Amino acid sequence: MRTVLNILNFVLGGFFTTLSWLLATVVSIILIFTLPLTRSCWEITRLSLLPYGNEAVHVDELYPEKKNALLNSGGTLLNVLWFIFFGWWLCISHIMVGIAQCITLIGIPVGIANFKIAAIALWPVGRRVVPVEVARAAREANARRRFN
Repeated sequence: MRTVLNILNFVLGGFFTTLSWLLATVVSIILIFTLPLTRSCWEITRLSLLPYGNEAVHVDELYPEKKNALLNSGGTLLNVLWFIFFGWWLCISHIMVGIAQCITLIGIPVGIANFKIAAIALWPVGRRVVPVEVARAAREANARRRFN
C-alpha cells in the first residue's frame, strides 16, 4: 500500500516538491554560510519523495541521551535562517500541491501528506527521516523512560 501511495504522490505533484527540495539543497551548498542546512534539506527531500513509510523525527526523540541545550539553541538559529531563505517558499509549494491533490478524490491522502510536510518545511533543522517503525519504537522508548 505504501508503494502505491508513494507512486501516486510522485505522479500527482510529488515530483515538483521533490525538485523544489533538491533546488534548496543545491542552493544551500552553493551559499557557503547555509552549508549546515544541507543535511536538513537532503533529509526532507527523501521525505518529499517517499512520504509513506517514512517519518521526520527530531533528533532529541531518536537520541535522548545526546540532548544538549547548546545544540538546540544553535538549531533554533539555523531554523530561523532556514525560514528566511528556504522555509516559506517550500511550505507554500507543499500547500499548493496539497490543495491541487485534494481537488481530486484519489489524491486526498497524498494531499494530507503534503500538508504534514509543509509544517516540517518551516522548521526542519534537527529532524531525521526514519522508517515509521523506528519512529514508533523511539517514541515508545521515550515514553517508557519518562514513566520509569
